[in-house]
Amino acid sequence: MSLNFPFNEEAFRRSINRRTFLTRSAYGLGGLALASLFNPKLLAGEAPVRHGIPGAIQPLHFPPKAKRVIHLCMAGGPSHLESFDNKPKLKELDGKPFPESLTKGQQLAQLQLATLKARGPFTDFAKYGKSGQEISGIFPHIAAMADDICIVRSMHTEQINHDPAHAFMNTGSIIKGRPSMGSWLFYGLGAETDNLPGFVVFTTQGKSGAQPVSSRQWSAGFLPSRYQGIQFQSRGDAVHYVGNPDGVCQSTQRQVIEEVNRMNGILADETLDPEIQTRIAQYELAFRMQSSVPELTDFANEPQHILDAYGIKHMGEGTFASNCLMARRLAERGVRFIQLYHRAWDHHGDIVNGMTGAALEVDQASAALVQDLKQRGMLDDTLVIWGGEFGRTPMGQGSGRDHHIKAFSIWMAGGGIKPGITYGSTDELGYSYLEDGQDMDVHDLHATMLKLCGIDHTRLTVRYQGRDFRLTDVHGRVIDGICA
Repeated sequence: MSLNFPFNEEAFRRSINRRTFLTRSAYGLGGLALASLFNPKLLAGEAPVRHGIPGAIQPLHFPPKAKRVIHLCMAGGPSHLESFDNKPKLKELDGKPFPESLTKGQQLAQLQLATLKARGPFTDFAKYGKSGQEISGIFPHIAAMADDICIVRSMHTEQINHDPAHAFMNTGSIIKGRPSMGSWLFYGLGAETDNLPGFVVFTTQGKSGAQPVSSRQWSAGFLPSRYQGIQFQSRGDAVHYVGNPDGVCQSTQRQVIEEVNRMNGILADETLDPEIQTRIAQYELAFRMQSSVPELTDFANEPQHILDAYGIKHMGEGTFASNCLMARRLAERGVRFIQLYHRAWDHHGDIVNGMTGAALEVDQASAALVQDLKQRGMLDDTLVIWGGEFGRTPMGQGSGRDHHIKAFSIWMAGGGIKPGITYGSTDELGYSYLEDGQDMDVHDLHATMLKLCGIDHTRLTVRYQGRDFRLTDVHGRVIDGICA
């Protein structure tokens, strides 16, 4: 057969150079990867297909006690004085001037320059379980599992307003662009699923005390964007547009993904931008989620006694309770970090009704989640953290309490945490943590969480803008006293 175009020997040599060879090899490998996405058995051969997303830390620094984390974030700052830190002396001082010796020169939010009067707790405390932990009467379900949780009373933070305090709790910094703790953990450990995001976020709102929570709280910052938290909707479809539009069949969708990934592959070969690989991975993930998300959100196979334990009245109700059950289902499917925000705790006024209502919205489901994980054998390797971004003042603000950074309480369960203990203390009025070796700040919480997951917080670093960054920055110590 004769050629009907001129032969250019130099062009021919360029067409088979190393770059072209690698480019075309990449397309071939990409095609194989896409084929395995549609049918993993195609490439199985004698070796099983490895599922999940590998982490940056391999091998782990320590034997892990927790494989995943569920953070129940009580957004707004629940009062420690009506939850987990009993202060009889404060009750005696109710309505009287608050000691100036404690507050002089201290940072306050809205009470700055105001006349400070003590406000006693409106609820009674009792001792629960064999451990005898003191818990408020407005949390009866959490109280019933006192022997399964570790209460930390000596938490403190640096930020006194909501958004920066959330940022500090999530990223260890108030500077925008820093990765959240969920992103750091996902980056370090990877995920055990390739059908769902490795980091999932839900938000709900109570009847009062709601504060906005911005999406930067689950940002990946300077990490590749595949590690950012993905917000699922509490009502309706968990993920928007998870189904194909009318007239688009599965095979057509596959062709679209294949072509988009082919073009992204061309761009990836020309530039050194990790976001292109993220884009390719996210197209693949989105295709898988079209089948995994509807199955995830279908509670039809959950026994009635499980729904009753969480307090779920019907599917798709969009409550904190249904999100807690969703958290357990995500944990079962290999999601690494699950964060549930409940915006209901900012009680500058009417704290009696506001906090009682907020506790009613979360108490049963929080306890049910821990007990559900326990009876399934998952609590041992699931770390559950419950708490807000700061506490509330022991001084009154009208009928409520102001923001407070010197002391607040959280509780933790599972994942290598000692159960049935109370760690740390505050002064007799609940104003400040005691410097007795059992205090715990946000950096310490992050360091301990990473240690329980098998990571040395000082060695999980990423170089950015000329320096090495980590979740705990230059701070943080592992709190061995709460680790089993």
